[in-house]
Amino acid sequence: MVATRYDDIGNRLRAFRLGSGLSAEEVAQRAGISRTALYRSERGELVKVETLEKLADLLGVSITTLLGVGIEYVASAVAYFERIRQIEETAEHIAVIAGPISFLLASTRFVEMLDVTLRESIPDGLPDRDRAMADIDAIMDVLRARKAGYAARRPSIVNLMSALEIDRFVRDGMAGRHDLPEAIRRERRALARQEMAHFASVIEEAEIGIQIGIVRETLPQGGFQIFRQPTRQVLTTSPFRLGEHPNVHVGVAMITSAPEALNLHRRTFETMWKRAMKGSDAARFLRGLLDRVPDGNLRVVRRG
Repeated sequence: MVATRYDDIGNRLRAFRLGSGLSAEEVAQRAGISRTALYRSERGELVKVETLEKLADLLGVSITTLLGVGIEYVASAVAYFERIRQIEETAEHIAVIAGPISFLLASTRFVEMLDVTLRESIPDGLPDRDRAMADIDAIMDVLRARKAGYAARRPSIVNLMSALEIDRFVRDGMAGRHDLPEAIRRERRALARQEMAHFASVIEEAEIGIQIGIVRETLPQGGFQIFRQPTRQVLTTSPFRLGEHPNVHVGVAMITSAPEALNLHRRTFETMWKRAMKGSDAARFLRGLLDRVPDGNLRVVRRG
């Protein structure tokens, strides 16, 4: 129990350090410790409470969040996605309520274009825009590591997606902003259609360990995930979005293992799952949507 607890503290410390935009050398110097001591702390080795207090203050988080007491509040998308990567490392089962895209199940092409659309989503006049753009480099590194981790471990996934958001994604395209030239918008709509065709194929292939449901009603704002690990379950809620209208620069995510929060969110998920389109019905819905929405010059290739 103690070892696991310190491992968790080390994981949180690394995530918030990455989210701060400071290098390990800068954090160690400002905290008055060696870089080696900092890395040992991030590996989950024993660390003095006084040192943790200094690090928490330096990284702009509470000591209770760093210790994992109650709810973790995460205001950095870099830190949030790193925490998700850490949690996924030992997750056996993941339940996801997402928008039009489930990241772990997304295509390689989607991940390749994500870097572009995330950069587009950063407003030109945003204060400290250079820092926001640098954060995207860190986010993409973490996201690629998440995809690699999923490919290696293949935890089971049950995913709920919103029909309304899928429809909007196909019509608007994979874009980070609304004022793109029309020629680019056509290309991005084609990419969105390809991605939905990819998900239709995933559903049709019915691979063991992957279940996708499509709900007609609006999903909870921001969505959430429930991770089942060998010794506990973890709930995450997040305003950070990677699909339609991406957002990685503002918001506060939450992470908790509180039984009440887990039970309430699990009940919500199970209720919506019962009403969701699944299997051939879900695949037909996606194929039908692609037939209904004008595709410009794109020809969608059907697999199966």
